[in-house]
Amino acid sequence: MDLLQILSNTVSSILGPATIAYALAAVGLAVHFGYTGLLNFGIAAYMAIGAYGYAISVLTFGLPWWGGVLVGIVGSIIFSLILGIPTLRLRGDYLAIVTIAAAEVIRLLFLTNAFDAVTGSADGLSGYHDSFRAANPLPDGTFGFGPFTYNSTGWWVRIIGVLILAIAVLIVWSVMRSPWGRVIKGIREDEDAVRALGKNVFAYKLQALVLGGIFGALGGIVYALPSSVNPGVYVTSLTFFVYTALLLGGAATVFGPVLGAVLFWVVQTFLSNLLPALVVSGILPFMSTSQSQTLRFILVGVALMLLVIFKPQGLLGNKKELTFVKQ
Repeated sequence: MDLLQILSNTVSSILGPATIAYALAAVGLAVHFGYTGLLNFGIAAYMAIGAYGYAISVLTFGLPWWGGVLVGIVGSIIFSLILGIPTLRLRGDYLAIVTIAAAEVIRLLFLTNAFDAVTGSADGLSGYHDSFRAANPLPDGTFGFGPFTYNSTGWWVRIIGVLILAIAVLIVWSVMRSPWGRVIKGIREDEDAVRALGKNVFAYKLQALVLGGIFGALGGIVYALPSSVNPGVYVTSLTFFVYTALLLGGAATVFGPVLGAVLFWVVQTFLSNLLPALVVSGILPFMSTSQSQTLRFILVGVALMLLVIFKPQGLLGNKKELTFVKQ
């Protein structure tokens, strides 16, 4: 068992595209759930719309990579309006059920053979990287230090991802300190009281849904930048993983989603490398390598349950700001 290699892979995941994508999606969920109190279980749909919007616009319509990013953002806004206008008057569990169903509808639309020529159906999409890689200003080659050593394309993906994440965090930090943000937090605490003050609660909820959805779509785009787009990725478990990252860092915080995403992927990467190595070395002789990967998700699930029980506010959160603690 090469412990040094396991630790190197684990540390490298801190700057992984998946970590950055989850952080962006978790920031979007923080706007929805942490600040506004919207129990949105459809963040996977926003990530899928962002990824497919980007890939289809570049691959099929020949748009430049930044044009694909704009298409993904516009797609998330349209989806927020279609989803939000008829459903945002629902509360709690009812909204959760609707958003789960909406996410599955979106995934099945990308999966169906009816649009195979555009979406690739079960095969997904690939080969849309030329425009993005052509814009790479970095010299060819592999460079970095220690576990943070990547080729030119790998660094370009990470630089763009970190810049988008930094902008998203700055936007959330700014708007939540504004009067708009105070109204949003008031809706989370008691929307009837906010409505009694003359505020249009529905409009504020819809705005929050749009804003958080944009960050979710950007997360999907970053997730798709280095590899391909596959409908099998955007399943319900993806939403639960993003919620895990959000709750780990702190739901009603600015930097909590980022910290939660980093810790989530550090733990995931560490276990995905350690457990199979323990099986191969004979320390876990009672299971196979594939079973050890399943054990990884079991351990993460148990950790999430313990987190919600003993520290529901997350590592950076304030327990007084959690609506689900009060209910």
